[in-house]
Amino acid sequence: MAKKLEQIEADAQEILIAAELIRLGARMQLLEAEVVLSRDRLMKLYKQVRGVSPPKGMLPFSTDWFMSWQPNVHSTLFANFWQQVAETDHRRRLITAYQLYLDTVDAVQIEPVLSITRAWTLLRFLNAELLQLTPCSQCGGHFVTHAYEPAKTFVCGLCHMPSRAGAGQENRKHRLAAAQRSLPVKKNRRRVASAVTG
Repeated sequence: MAKKLEQIEADAQEILIAAELIRLGARMQLLEAEVVLSRDRLMKLYKQVRGVSPPKGMLPFSTDWFMSWQPNVHSTLFANFWQQVAETDHRRRLITAYQLYLDTVDAVQIEPVLSITRAWTLLRFLNAELLQLTPCSQCGGHFVTHAYEPAKTFVCGLCHMPSRAGAGQENRKHRLAAAQRSLPVKKNRRRVASAVTG
């Protein structure tokens, strides 16, 4: 009887985590990898939460997406949140860090560039040492780069911003002021906050 109750409680916990991931936009591949529920149950739960069947198609598998200017800045912001979240459960940590990312971009009134599935993929690339967080040689902020990027010569996309990236920056400065103060990033907080405005 006790084992059955434990199993029911464990299943309920998995359903809660799956529902939260689905609400945040997780794809089926992420759910199947992270949640201990059958594919059929996940598909039914997805339809209950989102009101539609889960999308089909392959997940992004290249590190190149994370290297272009705007995705890199958004990915860096998420990765810095991930490092600071104290959750011990990997899935709860993902949810919390991603929600912090969403709250931050919402505070400066811009659309999120990084989906939760891309955020999860980023963590897999970091764990596989295909990507890493490298300190900028000029500002000291840690940014997502290809693995083995030499820190002595690395300059981030904020210190060396592409000319097209600066368009509209002046119009957003007043919205950044409040958001910058609330970011939990210790080093280079202003630059990382400004990163989401790309």
